[in-house]
Amino acid sequence: MTEQALGPLMIDIEGSTLTELDRERLCHPLVGGIILFTRNYSDPEQLTALTAAIHALRQPPLLIAVDHEGGRVQRFRQGFTRLPAMARLGQAWDEDPERALNLSRQVGYVLAAELRARGVDFSFTPDLDLDYGRSSVIGSRAFHRRPEAVMALAGALIAGLEAGGMGACGKHFPGHGWVEADSHVAVPVDERSLEALQEDIRPYRELPLDAVMPAHVIYPEIDDKPSGFSKKWHAYLRNDVKFDGVVFSDDLSMAGARVAGDTLARVEAAYQAGCDMLLLCNAPDKVGEVLARWQVERDPLRSARLTRLLPPAPALDWSALQASPDYQSAVTAIIDFAER
Repeated sequence: MTEQALGPLMIDIEGSTLTELDRERLCHPLVGGIILFTRNYSDPEQLTALTAAIHALRQPPLLIAVDHEGGRVQRFRQGFTRLPAMARLGQAWDEDPERALNLSRQVGYVLAAELRARGVDFSFTPDLDLDYGRSSVIGSRAFHRRPEAVMALAGALIAGLEAGGMGACGKHFPGHGWVEADSHVAVPVDERSLEALQEDIRPYRELPLDAVMPAHVIYPEIDDKPSGFSKKWHAYLRNDVKFDGVVFSDDLSMAGARVAGDTLARVEAAYQAGCDMLLLCNAPDKVGEVLARWQVERDPLRSARLTRLLPPAPALDWSALQASPDYQSAVTAIIDFAER
């Protein structure tokens, strides 16, 4: 087993098992994590074997992450509880806030406990964007229009994540809900002032977040660069919002990142702006290029932040989780809610 500090790149793999090239890249000193997608999943047992093989490569182990929010963004479905979209919890809040908070906590707990039981360390959730009814890419991923409701529901979900053994990542800072364009295929621009953005920023000030993911959105009243590439926005997040956790870039292969140049330029720009870990997804040729060409001085502070995201204790295995009364109760509540 290789012993080395976690590097600043989070990469992916093509299949459901590790190839020799995968192993070589995941052991590269620039790599600190891996993000899994639906293509990497066939069934729960396969996922358990894959995550065990990844964790065995290095010490400390690589951070294994996934986008597993609920609703339409849930990478693993067969063998996992189907989780509601966060907008459904927002609707429940409008009817009965106390019930909605209980459900949100149960969703967070089941989300985390099931992933952890299969060896996944971290999910990029919750989405803290406000639902202005404008963004199709955010849409039902957002809890609510009102920041008070977002903070309450996301806070309950974060408590559930913690109970399930997982940290929380708020996204997409400072807010992606206002713009109509989809940053996967375009470069969205939000013309609002910093003062007008304060509603969107409130959840980042008040929630106990372990990580934050900036938006591939340009806010020209503040900077001409998307927030993830902006030293101004990173300084604001660290100094004004007082956030001291991990900052993940959004996927640097997305169209919203193209303003920074080619892949190597995007990696360098996001890192120099202040991102601790850089996501490079669905671009295996570009990963090889970055690993071969990127020259960067390692930052012990950033490596230490990344290490803090690793779960502090072993998770319940699947059999023990299934036998847990708390888990059984939470799953029943989620299923009942979904059938309403």
